[in-house]
Amino acid sequence: MTALISIGIGATLGAWLRWAFGITLNHIFPTIPLGTLTANIVGGFLIGLFMAITRNHAFIPESARLAITTGFLGGLTTFSTFSAETVTLITHQEYAWTAAIMIAHVGGSILATLFGIYVFKLLTV
Repeated sequence: MTALISIGIGATLGAWLRWAFGITLNHIFPTIPLGTLTANIVGGFLIGLFMAITRNHAFIPESARLAITTGFLGGLTTFSTFSAETVTLITHQEYAWTAAIMIAHVGGSILATLFGIYVFKLLTV
């Protein structure tokens, strides 16, 4: 039951942050929803940072791990919204934007994850 509550609290907070990114950023550039992209890049960075932290500090309780990873970061990042936005670009025959957004989300998130690990290493040297 503790795991369920931890995940639920984390997911709620992550979803609220994703919503805030959307409300704040999506109007800036209507063709590419920057809120979703920001959520996925920030989520990638944070999971990389958390991976590095937990690799070196096993004392983090399981309920906290679940709240942060499955809950908060799962609620923050969004593959389904990214997929829907990509399909919308395809249906509007925006193929260059489609390719750009796919590269930005997937490549950006992976690079952000690696950067999160790197930042942890810099901070712990």
